[in-house]
Amino acid sequence: MAVVIAIFTTTTVSFLGEENQTDLVIVGITSFGVSFFICFAIIEVLIFKEIRRLYLVFQKLKGSELSIKSNDISSYQNMAQEVIAFVNTKQKEVENLKKLQSFRKEFLADISHELKTPVFAAQGFVHTLLDGAVDDENVRHKFLRKAANSLDALDNLVNDLVVISQMESGEVKMELEAFDLVHTIKSVFDMLEEKAKSRGVELRLICKEANVFAYADQFRISQVLKNLVDNAIKYGSDNGGVISVSVKVLDEDVKIEVSDQGKGIPKKHLSSIFQRFYRVEKSRSKEKGGTGLGLSIVRYIVEAHASKISVNSNEKKGTTFTFKLTKGVNNEV
Repeated sequence: MAVVIAIFTTTTVSFLGEENQTDLVIVGITSFGVSFFICFAIIEVLIFKEIRRLYLVFQKLKGSELSIKSNDISSYQNMAQEVIAFVNTKQKEVENLKKLQSFRKEFLADISHELKTPVFAAQGFVHTLLDGAVDDENVRHKFLRKAANSLDALDNLVNDLVVISQMESGEVKMELEAFDLVHTIKSVFDMLEEKAKSRGVELRLICKEANVFAYADQFRISQVLKNLVDNAIKYGSDNGGVISVSVKVLDEDVKIEVSDQGKGIPKKHLSSIFQRFYRVEKSRSKEKGGTGLGLSIVRYIVEAHASKISVNSNEKKGTTFTFKLTKGVNNEV
């Protein structure tokens, strides 16, 4: 660029005046020198200075393992700040990918184990029958019933996995409507009444009003209540007692609590019980026939209603699950 400017300047001067060759050389050298320093200064300010800033940023990033402190950002300008933001964003993406990879490995290990249990059980019963036990009528009926129970457990597991998969992918949309929550709870009690009686458990609805309307997906909320009450019957009622569902109307919401009088959940497990396949007592859960997915489904459904579910438990006193729903209006009035 400096050479071009020098040539242009010298040529222009030669056409405008009668300077001799020596003067033209001096003009050319002078214009070249001035142009060179001007171009250098411009490049230094616009390019090299920013490149040095970037180099310092990269050195800092390398030395601190991609960790940038907020008070360091003020020392960088423009491009340096963009690089920092870009690197921090990519670092978060890498960390999320690592978490997802770890979760994927754990999930595959869990689902493989959960699927093998009912499949191997049914397979064992069927092969025993094929090996000759089918000729004994009593053994045949007993083993076929056990094989059927194992396949039922497998079916429940697959259905629960489908529900969770659909919720995570957004395929399941909540069909919101106003419905009578009290009526829904009574329907859940009707479904589980025989199981509760067989364990000496009383199902009790606590509500001051005859009808309480909520604005939510009735089928999904019924599923939530059924899972919570069923879990309370299976795991919180070894010695009978009362399982209560309490409904309280607030200003804009309806508060629902499902409580039992069982042995409670140890504090160390409370933060993990909503994870898939998590069981407080694995052997005991297997005996009860659970899939380990019920509370995960409950959490997904409640969160899909823009709410949260919490749990409070005291060992030897019982457990209470609490969540809220938007209050509904009775359209039939």
